[in-house]
Amino acid sequence: MSGEEQVNDGEYKGVHETGSNGERKGVEERFDIYDELDRPIGTATRSEAHDRGLWHHTFHCWLARRGEDGRARVLFQRRSRDKDTNPDRFDITAAGHLSAGETARDAVRELEEELGLRVSLEDLAPLGTFREEDEGFAQGVRYIDREVSEVYGYVTDRGPETFRLQREELAGLYEADAEALLALMRGEVETVSADGAELDADGALVPVSGVPVRLDDFVARDTAYYIRVIEALMRLV
Repeated sequence: MSGEEQVNDGEYKGVHETGSNGERKGVEERFDIYDELDRPIGTATRSEAHDRGLWHHTFHCWLARRGEDGRARVLFQRRSRDKDTNPDRFDITAAGHLSAGETARDAVRELEEELGLRVSLEDLAPLGTFREEDEGFAQGVRYIDREVSEVYGYVTDRGPETFRLQREELAGLYEADAEALLALMRGEVETVSADGAELDADGALVPVSGVPVRLDDFVARDTAYYIRVIEALMRLV
């Protein structure tokens, strides 16, 4: 696996993984597909793209807010335990694929679908693009996932417990001090503490505090991606 990412004015090359392989059921959505130079070459179904390792585009959006102490806090989700890939891992606040013909302006819907947050593309701060490759098995089927992700940030004044979570996608939403998360990603500490809210068995949102978060609890990507995103969010806040 290999990848290249650029967030704001920085650039990094390294190894990482992603977790966005889709289920195969019903009428499959189609993706625009691209060559190695990110030139459009046609469309393919979701399963074709993942079977053949065809490049396609995705949308990432990270939320941050200024805490009561004036320090930046980063919000991140825990993926549902029923996800095909990376179940129960911490991940991007909201993310999704771009269907054929769509742009990031369309993909902003992920924020409303996953978090109940309605915003427009103009409300978001562009943080750059991220190229990543991953391969593995989902429900016993091998996949090769190659994505070019447009990365955005959004500053909110809301805590995790105030959002409406999409149960099929998220198990919880959390926030942690940005400086502490940077130390975690840099390997300077083993654990940080997060507060947030989790969905119970009935789908109700239950506040939680002091949740221990380790680096291995996040979807495995090159930590340079996480570091650059967190640094960019701190500048926004």
